[in-house]
Amino acid sequence: MFCDDCKQKPATVHLTQMVNGKKFDVHLCTECAAKKGFLLFDQDKKFSIPNFLGSFLGGGFNLQDMHSLAHNSRCNNCGMVFSDIKQTGKLGCSQCYQAFDNELEPTLRRIHGNSRHVGKIPLRGGQKLFLKKEMDELKAQLQQTIKEENYEQAAEIRDQIKILEKVINEEGSK
Repeated sequence: MFCDDCKQKPATVHLTQMVNGKKFDVHLCTECAAKKGFLLFDQDKKFSIPNFLGSFLGGGFNLQDMHSLAHNSRCNNCGMVFSDIKQTGKLGCSQCYQAFDNELEPTLRRIHGNSRHVGKIPLRGGQKLFLKKEMDELKAQLQQTIKEENYEQAAEIRDQIKILEKVINEEGSK
C-alpha cells in the first residue's frame, strides 16, 4: 500500500479516526506523516509523553476542521489557551476544566467512558453509599418527571425516595 499523499513511498503510518460516526482511514509514508504532524515521535525518534497526551485532545489528529476546537479561549485563572493544552497534554490549573469544558468533555468521554467521576463502592460497608447513589438518581428522575408534568409517576418516585430515606436512617442508627 502506497502513501495516500505522495503516492510514491510505502505507507508506514496508518491512522483511523471516527468523526460523527464515520470512519476515516489515512495511510501515509513517514515523511508525509511528519509534514502533516501525525507522528507522536519527535525528530530524534524518541517517544514524547506530551505529544502522546496531547494527541488525545486532538493535537495533530485533526483530519477535518473541528470548529469546536478551533477557537482559542483563555482560562481566566492561569491564562492557558486550549492549543497549549493540545500541545502539552496538560491543563494549567483546576479551573481549566470549566474554561475548556466543551472541548474536554468529548475527549474525557472517549477515554474514560464518562465525563463524571463516579468512583468505586467498597464491597464491605458500601451499602449506605449505594443507597445514597440510588437516592440521587431517583431525585434526578423526580425532577425530570415533574418537569414533564407526569405527576403520577412523580408520586411513585417520591414514595420510593421515602422508603430509601427510611432504610438509610436505619442503617445510620446501627
